[in-house]
Amino acid sequence: MCGRYLIDDEAYADIWEILNSHDFTGLNNDMQPLSAGEVFPSAIAPVYEKNSAAVVKWGFPHWKNSSLIINARSETALEKNMFHKPLRERRCVIPSSGFYEWSRSGRKTKDKYLLRKPGEHMLYMAGMVSTFRDAMGVEYTAFVILTTAANESVAPIHDRMPVILAPDEVDLWTSDDGFMEYTLLRPGPELLAERTVTTGGQTSLWGTD
Repeated sequence: MCGRYLIDDEAYADIWEILNSHDFTGLNNDMQPLSAGEVFPSAIAPVYEKNSAAVVKWGFPHWKNSSLIINARSETALEKNMFHKPLRERRCVIPSSGFYEWSRSGRKTKDKYLLRKPGEHMLYMAGMVSTFRDAMGVEYTAFVILTTAANESVAPIHDRMPVILAPDEVDLWTSDDGFMEYTLLRPGPELLAERTVTTGGQTSLWGTD
């Protein structure tokens, strides 16, 4: 599960530079990418596709109700009607600083953690995009984040984690089918979990476990 992620100021500067270099597109021609901060489902956020960049909506529309599908399980995505074609044809990379998870400790109040790659200010998550029409018939593009079983560094907090790419794997993910199939099944990299606290609408680090 990945229900929220972070774009901090340092990552935002890098993302903005890449968006501009690719003449980025969005739902509207004058759309600006999300500002730095915590990214929630349904937000408009930047993604990289093959040789392009865009700002699009986080979440595929659910086929049964008005909810959003924000994640896809890497183990079964190729078997699902909703995901098979975009995973084959429109893979994307979601740039971030890290992602959030809440511990399953059984306590009444769950601890919130920010998970990052040690020593790196960027964390690239694998995903896919597809095009839909809203209730008014307006076409829009949306993305989902692929998740896999948690490795030893994440499992104490949650049983799932995003499929994570190294910086030099971004182009491979978007263009190479063989690499895609390998990546869906490999374990994720070691991550650093930092407990957070939210005050006044802002999330700050509270310590490292």
